[in-house]
Amino acid sequence: METIAFSGPFTLDRSRQAAVQVYEYLREEIVNLTLKPGTLLSRNELSAHFELSVTPIRDALMRLEEEGLVDIYPQHATRVRGISIASARQAHFLRLSIELEVVRTLARKNDAALGQSLQSLVLQQRAALKARDLESFYRVDHAFHKQLYVAAEVEELWRLMRHRSGNMDRLRRLHLPLNGKADQILKDHAAIADAIGQGDAAAAEAALRRHLSGTLSELDALREQYPTYWMPGAD
Repeated sequence: METIAFSGPFTLDRSRQAAVQVYEYLREEIVNLTLKPGTLLSRNELSAHFELSVTPIRDALMRLEEEGLVDIYPQHATRVRGISIASARQAHFLRLSIELEVVRTLARKNDAALGQSLQSLVLQQRAALKARDLESFYRVDHAFHKQLYVAAEVEELWRLMRHRSGNMDRLRRLHLPLNGKADQILKDHAAIADAIGQGDAAAAEAALRRHLSGTLSELDALREQYPTYWMPGAD
């Protein structure tokens, strides 16, 4: 079997459960498409790579299976699952429902300081894009949305949404380099931050709805460019 290639090193934190850390690492490698759909994951090879017993590897893979990111074939192999469009659509519906209420709530607080804090993240994203550092751009994108949840005091919903969003995140990774998507994200984030800072709930909702609508509208183009990345029968 071909050796699995990872994007970066793994350092075990002895104060945390090993299985959780392996799960987090593998999930990020799947979401950022380092581990592409169809990639075979050998438990023994993963055990050697992480310098851990097979038990935490197995537990991590089971969590990934629960999220719909891998398929486990007992006594055979584990394979990175193709992108499920149905799962991505449900994740989008969940995220849109939650974040519309979040930005509405925050705008009604008319918190200029929060608007400025969000704009500072937009500046960080702009710098990352100028440097063509899409990984940093993506990390700051997460930080922007997480700050919305934290400010609205619903951080647990952020964790719920992230748990459900693996397939949608893979779609967004595919979409990000295409058709000026990154520039549009910057414009949308700036508009959301501005509306929240000015206490304009209607503008915040409109900017968020526009922001979250783009990727699913590009499915045909993404499927044409990446024909092997999808679950069979995806529509």
